[in-house]
Order: sequence, then C-alpha cells, then structure tokens
Amino acid sequence: MTFPVVGMVGGGQLARMTHEAGIPLGIRFKLLSDTPQDSAAQVVSDVVIGDYRDLATLRAFAQGCDVVTFDHEHVPAEHLRALEADGVVIRPGVEALLHAQDKGVMRERLRNAGVPCPRHRIVTDPEDVARFAEEEGDGYPVVLKTVRGGYDGKGVWVVRGVAEAAEPFRAGVPVLAEEMVDFARELAANVVRSPHGQAVAYPVVESIQVNGVCDTVIAPAPGLSEELSGQAQEMALKIAAELGVVGHLAVELFETRDGRLLVNELAMRPHNSGHWTQDGAVTSQFANHVRAVLDLPLGDPRPRAPWTVMTNVLGGDYPDMYAAYLHCMARDPALKIHMYGKDVKPGRKVGHVNTYGDDLADVRERGRHAADYLRGTITE
Repeated sequence: MTFPVVGMVGGGQLARMTHEAGIPLGIRFKLLSDTPQDSAAQVVSDVVIGDYRDLATLRAFAQGCDVVTFDHEHVPAEHLRALEADGVVIRPGVEALLHAQDKGVMRERLRNAGVPCPRHRIVTDPEDVARFAEEEGDGYPVVLKTVRGGYDGKGVWVVRGVAEAAEPFRAGVPVLAEEMVDFARELAANVVRSPHGQAVAYPVVESIQVNGVCDTVIAPAPGLSEELSGQAQEMALKIAAELGVVGHLAVELFETRDGRLLVNELAMRPHNSGHWTQDGAVTSQFANHVRAVLDLPLGDPRPRAPWTVMTNVLGGDYPDMYAAYLHCMARDPALKIHMYGKDVKPGRKVGHVNTYGDDLADVRERGRHAADYLRGTITE
C-alpha cells in the first residue's frame, strides 16, 4: 500500500509544522515554496521552487499529489478552479477559500447566514467613508481594510477623519469599512471539519495582540462563561458547515463589552491561535488538518492540562537564539520551544513557546520569560 501524498502550497512555518504532524502517520509531503530557504523548505524532502501565482507551476506541482492544501490564502481563485477542473482535489476547496481571501465576500456571506459581524460595507473613496461613519457606524473612528492580502495588522487602518482615509485606496483593491467595535478582548474558536462532515471544536482561546501581531494565546480563555464559549464553538462549526470548509478553520472573534460575540476574521488553514494545541491538546490542529484533508477520522481536541499558553517569539536585536536555549531549558524543563528556521529580524515571528500547568499566572510568566529571553529583551 502506498501512503498518500499531501501537496502544500506555501513554505512558511504553518507548512513546516503541518509536515511535522504528518511524519508519525507516514504521510508524504510535497511542497511548493517560494525559495529553498523558506521555513518548510528546510525540512520537507520533496520541494518544488516556484510561483504559486503561475497556473503552469501549480499544475505541474499538483501532479502526483492526492490532495492539495495551503499554508496561506493567496493562490488566485481562477487558478484553483482550473486545478479542480483538472481533477485535482483541493481542500478546503476554492468556493470555501474565497471567504478567507476576500473580506467583502466573507462579510456578505456571513451576514446572509445570520452570523453576527461588525456593521460594514464596501466604500469607494474617503468621502464614502465619511458617509459610512455618519449613516452606518457611530461616527469616527472607522476601521478600513483592503479586502485582499492583509495579515498581522497589514492592510488595516483605523481612521479618524476624511484626511486619514486616503491611504487604503492607493492599493487599488476594494476597501471594506467597519465600525470600530468596543470590545473587551479578542477570542478565537478553532474547529476542524472533514469532507464527510465530521467536525471537532477546540476550547475557545483568548488572543492578545500587540501592535497588530498576536503576542499571547491563552487556552482556554480565562473567565469565559460556558454559555459564550458554547456560542463561539457553535458559531465556528456553523460557519465551517455553511461554507463547506475541509480542514482547519480559525474564527477570530470580538467579545464586546456588552457580552456579544462578533466575527472579526476567518482563516482556513492552521492558525497562530491554535499553536498551543501542539503541546496542550490530545490532537494538535496540524494533525487534525492532515486527517481532515485526507478524510481520516478526526482526533480528540480536548486539552491535556488546565491551562496552556502560547507566547510568540519575535525577532529582536539578539540573533543568536540558540545560545539562549541553555538558560531557558535549565530554568523550565517543561518548556516547549518551537522555532521556524527563519532569519532573525526585528518584529518578525521566528518561533513560539508553549507552557502548561495548573496555575495560570505561573504558566503565563514562564512563557513570557522564555519568549523575552530568546528575543534578548531580558538577560537573566
């Protein structure tokens, strides 16, 4: 019997960790990467270097793959439709993936499905932003997003008047205006769905952002009521079924100060808010994504410990992170370090650490100390 080949488009850390999850199962991976130095290209044996925006490259890459999946949402939809017409199995599927590629399409579909979202509409120019602020929002500030291509705070602006609203329109793509939500915190509901409709939901987590970049994820979200937690999981499962998602779906949420949940963003791939599952869940998001795209039975999403905290490691002015292992590992033998093989650049995500245990304050402190020491922010 020949084990299946999973083709993964994109050579970043998500592909690297998904490949790692497939190794114990004997699953073979084929990678389409931009460069040989990309995070996943360093560890996958079968690597094709090429441009995911080129249809001929995608067609050649897909040959020999039993299924093709992604570590980003940027492959042009028309190319994915061409691959599906060729008989290539694409998961999550182009019609589902479109809702992660285009924020305007996503907002319209969720609104029609009765899923609560911030008030929003597509705007055409700064004057139209002013009309939105007056007619549909609560005045300024207004959040503007390019409908395609944004991540980690990129492609998102908070504007406080017409004079600040010109920049988003220079990208040459449609711009979505949204109300500025008065939220208490950000949450994420991670679910995985298989082609035949089996689905699992992980505990809802709190996601803490710093300068638009995810800094810390706490699983489960502290103080979240059982009612709201259930609502978030049910919402994510409903979205996965409604859109026909196959694989991992992350639903980023606002918890408002008056106790409501609003959908912020969708990601149809493994996600930063699910990295804690590598060490904190019975089955990680990466392992369940592999199972889902191959239509294998899904694994148990339950947590292994009362608390797990994922802390991102960002690049700083201290490039020799390996030298910091001695201190981090000696100080905390239970610490789990995950590095991505990236060059260290200030502010760049180069890895994360997972900590877990019975006492949340202790678990958070351990994760913060390790991430800061690896970055060089602290030296003792």
